[in-house]
Amino acid sequence: MESSSHEHIISYAKLFGVLCILLSFTAITIGVSRMDLGALNIWVAILIAACKASFILLFFMHLHYETRLLKITFVGTIGCLAILIGFVFWDISFR
Repeated sequence: MESSSHEHIISYAKLFGVLCILLSFTAITIGVSRMDLGALNIWVAILIAACKASFILLFFMHLHYETRLLKITFVGTIGCLAILIGFVFWDISFR
């Protein structure tokens, strides 16, 4: 049997870059939470959270190094989630 190792070694510089991006998104979240955007508050919060979750999935869960099919599945899942959240907001707005 052939033993193939699929280790993904990420450099410390790249991990530090992802850390800086996540910390800046956290700072943006704090800054936006102190602003009154009206009805856009929840949408901005969801967008920022989705961006942070994407970075975590891509680099810490190694989705960046997976096959194209798995990446397409991830994007499809996010699309379905966006549709479901949109339907919930649409339902709430017409009650």
